[in-house]
Amino acid sequence: EVVGDGESEDVATVSSTSPPPQVQLKVSSAAPGSLQHTLEERAAMYTAALQNAKSAGETSKARRFERGLKVDFLLLFLGAQRFDAVIESLEKGQAVDLSGLPPSRGQGEEPWSNTFSFYVNVLFPSAPAAPRDVLDALEQRRAKYAEASAQAKASGDDRKARMHDRIAKQYQSAIRAHKAGKAVDFDELPVPPGFPPIPGQKATGAEQGFVAALEAADKLASTDPAEVPDEEEVDEEKEEKVLEFLEGRKRQYLKAALQAKQKNDLEQAKNFLRSAKGLDATIETARSGKTVDISALPSPPGDEEDDFILVHHSDVQISEKAEQVYTQLAKILKEQYEKCMTHSKQFTHLGNVSETTKFEKMADSCKQSLEVLKLAQSRGLAPPKHHFEERSFHTVRIFPELSSTDMVVVVVKGMNLPAPSGIQANDLDAYVKVDFPYPSSEQPQKHKTTVIKNTNSPDYNQSFTLSINRNHRGFRRVVTSKGLKLELLHKGGFLRNDKSIGTALVKLDKLETQSEIREIVEVMDGRKPTGGRIEVKVRLREPLSGQDMQTSTERRGII
Repeated sequence: EVVGDGESEDVATVSSTSPPPQVQLKVSSAAPGSLQHTLEERAAMYTAALQNAKSAGETSKARRFERGLKVDFLLLFLGAQRFDAVIESLEKGQAVDLSGLPPSRGQGEEPWSNTFSFYVNVLFPSAPAAPRDVLDALEQRRAKYAEASAQAKASGDDRKARMHDRIAKQYQSAIRAHKAGKAVDFDELPVPPGFPPIPGQKATGAEQGFVAALEAADKLASTDPAEVPDEEEVDEEKEEKVLEFLEGRKRQYLKAALQAKQKNDLEQAKNFLRSAKGLDATIETARSGKTVDISALPSPPGDEEDDFILVHHSDVQISEKAEQVYTQLAKILKEQYEKCMTHSKQFTHLGNVSETTKFEKMADSCKQSLEVLKLAQSRGLAPPKHHFEERSFHTVRIFPELSSTDMVVVVVKGMNLPAPSGIQANDLDAYVKVDFPYPSSEQPQKHKTTVIKNTNSPDYNQSFTLSINRNHRGFRRVVTSKGLKLELLHKGGFLRNDKSIGTALVKLDKLETQSEIREIVEVMDGRKPTGGRIEVKVRLREPLSGQDMQTSTERRGII
């Protein structure tokens, strides 16, 4: 009776393949045929239907059955709670109105159209009409809490009565303040369940969430089952991809261990075997349907540099032109392999299984092409046929070696820096001070480069790591408005002070959407440009907002 005719076949199929533990119905202690007995039996049936479906097993048919009833389960549970309240009233000898109870399931009538409004009434039994204005809304809510206080006093619950009374007094104070024209903080006022928002105010998160859930349930109930998105199948497909990815990574380590053993590198072979064995627990976790963080997995086993050195026997002669072709192809394939592995690691840190797998397969293809190239060269054959294709890739730039609290500043070089008065350009001994006004202007983070002597175009290539808090309001303010301050100075000699060359300001607002920015900024003397420039790079692990998506077109060699 609870399940309904249309679902009996599915339930039977599930039971035949993987019988779920059935929840036994509670036997009523009341006299058969009595009102209390009927109510207790109905409540037990609703509760049992929910629990039995949840314990039906993990087969796809069982999941489809549970998906088809998931909204119904929510409503059945609420109905059971309503029945409990009615039963409790009966036991106390109070009068009960049965007109508001939901009908039994599967008795020939469509359940959704007749029961949805009932469950809304169960949740919000006394929701009033929309208020005319703010004062009307406050009066409605005050009256509701005053009524709840009186009911709690009548039932002997003094604690709840005092709580509702305090809230009613809050609303009374808000009403007086509103009538006097004073501002009222509506967020501080509790909202009775089911009451519409105060005119001019947004609904609270709890109101919006639950009402939206009920509306979604109503929409789902009126939708044809074929139109409902198959979320479980999508999740199942994703789980299969993760499992396939993990098993592929394990095979990579096992293969690398075998290759290391063939080279008599037993220590490396043991390390690869340990890594492969360490993936067993993760694979079991994925098989059980739990979430796996692939960013925590070890990287694919790297290739030794000598694996890419092309060798051939001394008795094999290859023309000089063919040798050049082999060298060029090997260089191209190796660069392609390294790029693919870099992109694979980046997507691994982002937890994107499909893109990680795609670039790993491309890397494997490059590796196989290199093996073919090595074999052909070692046998003295002509270079294999090859061609070039242009391919576009969508990648995400990320610096996984950085933590979320790191910001790296790289002072690259100065160009045509002005020399202070009395100093020749080729006698300039310049260095750079870096001043980052965070956590505050009074306590900035400061660094400086080494001194590069006797040139007005010094190459520094020095990096400094600054500590940040990505979500701190002060840091965001520095990024959007203040930037990074640089001061260039000439190192003085013995008993001589350092002389100022100029200053530069690096704007950091591009870090909102980019993980690395490169700026060549003008060196200023006060507000006057000096003609000199300085190049600086600033990088984060990932942009402050969103991802640093990039599209690149590469010319790839195919053998």
